[in-house]
Amino acid sequence: MSHPHAPHGRARRTVLGSLVLAAAGTPLLLSRGAADAAVKAAGRTGALGPKLMWSPNPLTDGLRGFEGIEDDRANSHLAGKRPVQHIYVQDGVYRFDMHRVDRDGSDRQRTEVKGMHAGKQNLEMDLGQTWRITYDLFMPDSLKGCDHFCHIFQLKRPGPGTGPLVTMSLRRKGGREEIALRAFSSGGDIASTALAPLRNKWINIDMTFRIGDAGKGMGKLVITDGGRTVVSGTRERIDIWLGDRIRPKWGIYRSIKSPASQIGDTFLLIRDMRAFLGS
Repeated sequence: MSHPHAPHGRARRTVLGSLVLAAAGTPLLLSRGAADAAVKAAGRTGALGPKLMWSPNPLTDGLRGFEGIEDDRANSHLAGKRPVQHIYVQDGVYRFDMHRVDRDGSDRQRTEVKGMHAGKQNLEMDLGQTWRITYDLFMPDSLKGCDHFCHIFQLKRPGPGTGPLVTMSLRRKGGREEIALRAFSSGGDIASTALAPLRNKWINIDMTFRIGDAGKGMGKLVITDGGRTVVSGTRERIDIWLGDRIRPKWGIYRSIKSPASQIGDTFLLIRDMRAFLGS
């Protein structure tokens, strides 16, 4: 099956200031204890800012930059007898394909990566920590807002059967397609805006989360288009904790209960992924 046209990637941005990168382009990973100590020291002295913890390079790290992948786990889409690969590096960026025939269970589709892997370890988003996650996102016309769920980012507790705590969703509301960062388990939006003007171009996603239980969490979203702020919103007193740890996911996860016109063949591109620890 031929792939829909996608734009070419570009060279990775230069990281300036006090961010220390390993020679291969992967950030130097602090241990969990060292990271917590650095954040506490920054709070006391103001000498340190947020620490760059993760910045996978598609060309050198590939899919090893993630804790794991969930690519057609049911083998629903085959080329002959071989599974079709839906998640891969193309032109220096991460690409996620989704086809109408793909299934992950009887009523949904899933093409996602999960978690952040750096320095031979999986990073943990733990209670009380503040994380900032940034990346560039490309959505084509074929990626639609859906009547039923269609998530392109999630925060979840690892493990089967756990519902999302925060999602970035493509939806239809009052006849309008929207992109929304939602406090899924707490009910309601953190921020939302029209989807149509954001397609067929690279936009920047900038999210900040304070991991907190029982209404002590916080979420913030800023979307920029060519340096222009499209939407900016913050929501306090949300729940981002179920015990254990929190793990981010990226890709396409959608219901097949939406009309056929909303769930056709499509793709998603992501580049320049970064995660910072500390407020």
